[in-house]
Amino acid sequence: MVDLMGMVGAVAQPLFAFLVVLTPIVFIHELGHYWVARRNGVRVEVFSIGFGRELFGYTDRAGTRWKFSLIPLGGYVKVFGQNDLEPDVTEAGMSEAEREVAFCHKRVGQRAAIVAAGPIANFILAILIFAITFMTLGQSVTPPRVQEVQPDSPAAAAGLAPGDVFVEVAGRDIARFEEVQQFIRLHPGLPAELVIERDGTLLTLIVTPEVRLIDDGLGNMDRIGIIGVIGVGREQVRLDPLSAVVQAGRETLRMVSVTATGIGQIFAGERGAEEIGGPVRIAQISSMAAQAGILYLIQIAAFLSINLGIVNLLPIPVLDGGLLMFHAYEAIRGRPPGERAQEVGIKIGLVLVLSLMLFATWNDVLRLPWVRQVVDLVVS
Repeated sequence: MVDLMGMVGAVAQPLFAFLVVLTPIVFIHELGHYWVARRNGVRVEVFSIGFGRELFGYTDRAGTRWKFSLIPLGGYVKVFGQNDLEPDVTEAGMSEAEREVAFCHKRVGQRAAIVAAGPIANFILAILIFAITFMTLGQSVTPPRVQEVQPDSPAAAAGLAPGDVFVEVAGRDIARFEEVQQFIRLHPGLPAELVIERDGTLLTLIVTPEVRLIDDGLGNMDRIGIIGVIGVGREQVRLDPLSAVVQAGRETLRMVSVTATGIGQIFAGERGAEEIGGPVRIAQISSMAAQAGILYLIQIAAFLSINLGIVNLLPIPVLDGGLLMFHAYEAIRGRPPGERAQEVGIKIGLVLVLSLMLFATWNDVLRLPWVRQVVDLVVS
């Protein structure tokens, strides 16, 4: 007999975790656009969480329609005088009063600030999340000191020894053992230069991480690098406000670097495209984070906020990064790209984004256990 309640629970729990984590992140992103638009005198027509048909909402005194929509996979802010698919169509026939509040009649710097405000808001949110976490729950800190070197490992072959302290990895300053781990995991099979301190002397070593496949907890095998060292004991340290903000900024920059490196490796073919995930994967990760505890859930929220900011900055028209590219062209050349060029670019960008979403969703579907079982049966 089919356990309908169990099936409903299996779907409802990840969906609920997905909405709990993603909705505030999307709201902050769109709030960044909204706030900077209003500060620059641009009228905001719609502030929507989700896409498609409106479920409920209200209109404020400034004329903005705040609403929740049927498909909870993002959101948008619609400003007066901006039409992404037909860049100049909104300029015709405007009254003087409309021109004063129209996006298309603002200076290029103002328009760029409005577009960039969404991703920037995501990075600020991540810094706030980390800072509050470090002040209240503390930051996991492991000194960058080697406690043990496993025999016959890449670390042993490179000459690392117990007591060594990591100072730099590939030119990056190191403050915590976790930073070494993160870099090594992202560069399997690629030689890395280490600067270590041993008995007060700085030494430079070259280590090549061993390639290893591990289960990511969602039924997928991730390709990571390992060198075979163990750090000293980890501790949870509560930070004062100033130190918390500094460390939060450092952690955010580290995650930006990690995410950008991962995206670059996928485009370069160093990582499989099957690692690209969509809404189902986000829901699964959010559900696992919720089960693991509030600290892990908070960290996942910060990580997703950073990812949303980075993805929106990709130089693809229809994304914020693509629009910023148009504004940069206008700032340099003194005029915007031609109307036809913008239209073609935006339509190509739309195709790319939709294709990426479909591909990510297809990857998600293939990761589902029952789908894998069906595929295995067909293949065998």
